[in-house]
Amino acid sequence: GVPVPVAREVYLEAAELTNVKPVGIACHIGSQLTETEPYVAALDRLLTLMEELSGHGLVFKHIDVGGGFGIRYQDEQPPGFDEFARVIGDSLGGLDYELIIAPGRAIVGPAGVLLTRVGSCKEMEGKNFAIVDAAMNDLLRPALYAAWHEVKPVVRRRGGELRCYDVVGPVCESGDFLAKDRDLDIQPGDLLVVCTTGAYGFALSSNYNSRPRAAEVMVSGTDAHEVRRRERLEDLMVGEALLPS
Repeated sequence: GVPVPVAREVYLEAAELTNVKPVGIACHIGSQLTETEPYVAALDRLLTLMEELSGHGLVFKHIDVGGGFGIRYQDEQPPGFDEFARVIGDSLGGLDYELIIAPGRAIVGPAGVLLTRVGSCKEMEGKNFAIVDAAMNDLLRPALYAAWHEVKPVVRRRGGELRCYDVVGPVCESGDFLAKDRDLDIQPGDLLVVCTTGAYGFALSSNYNSRPRAAEVMVSGTDAHEVRRRERLEDLMVGEALLPS
C-alpha cells in the first residue's frame, strides 16, 4: 500500500505530467472485516485527500473502496450487503462519483462447499482421526494458516455418539488436515461437507502429491450440472515428453 502522505505527493506529481491524467482513487483496508466502521473511517480519509487534491486542480471521477467484506466461517456475524451499501452511501453524502466495490469472497465464498468421503476412522494415543479422500491440495487454507471451516455430515445420524475428530487427508504430511477437534458422529463411507470453500477451494487447489483435482458441480434448485470434470492421472502427464532415444 501507499501511505496517504506519499499518495498525496504522487498525485501532485502525476498532475504535472502531460501524458498522465489521474481520475480516480482507491484503497483496500484488509479482508474478512466483520464491521462497517473501518470502511467509514477509510472513506473519510479518501474524501479528505480528494478534497485537498481538488484544490490543486485534480478532478476525480471514481472512488474504489476495495473489498474485504467478511463472511461466516464459524461464528462471525458480518453485516449484509445492504448495511455496507447504507454506510458507504451515507459517507459519500450524495457526492457524484462512480463507486467501485469488490465484494469477492463475500459472494462466492458461501456459495461453494467441498464434498469428501470418510475412508476410515482410527484412534491413536487417545485422539480420533477421520481420514477422508480430500486433502490439503483440495483445500489449502487450513494447512496454510489454520483457517477454520465448518464440517458437517451430509446425512446426520440419530442417537449416535459424538466423538472429537481431526479430519485429515491421505497425503503423508503433518499439515494435511481439513479440520481439527470437531465433534462428529461418523462412520467410514459417510459423506462430509466442508462449508464456505467457494472463494479459495478450487482456486488454490493443486496437483500436489500427483493428486488429480476434483470435479466441480453447479447446483441450481434441484438441478445439478458438472461444469468441470474430475481430472484423471493421465491429465497430469499431458505436457510431459520422453527424452529422445
